[in-house]
Amino acid sequence: MITGILNTGYEALSAGIFAAFLAQVIKFFIFTIKTKKINFKIFTTTGGMPSSHSAGVMGLSTAVGIIEGFDSIMFAIALGYALITMYDAAGVRRAAGKTAACLNRMMEDFYKHDVQAIGGKLKELLGHTPLEVIMGAIFGIVFAYYYHFYILSQKIACLFVLFM
Repeated sequence: MITGILNTGYEALSAGIFAAFLAQVIKFFIFTIKTKKINFKIFTTTGGMPSSHSAGVMGLSTAVGIIEGFDSIMFAIALGYALITMYDAAGVRRAAGKTAACLNRMMEDFYKHDVQAIGGKLKELLGHTPLEVIMGAIFGIVFAYYYHFYILSQKIACLFVLFM
């Protein structure tokens, strides 16, 4: 069952998905420890440490590199996709979040702190800091290596691959 996905596209895809999922779990625990509050919405939000987008795309890219070779065209395509995604997370989406914060402050002043009159506040935590992106990328790379060389290669039963 487990060896059926080793060195296939299923391994690459599942490495990316599981890296992103585990980054969200880590993000939940970091948020809970920092704020001493449990907020399950963290599992579905963007932004925060580490970047699950970065973890997912780098997990996928690393798995492709392990399977196809780091000098392959497939790895180049996967890495290009990952770099664009990470640039977007730290650049465009972060700028959009800063713009939303500015607009929220302006609307609070304009509507005398009754932001609900205009439909509520805009979401501010959209992107990532460069550190969050880098940490997500490192996590994705480490996870893909661990997933390939330990979980799948050693034929260790894992809850993550039961659906395969």
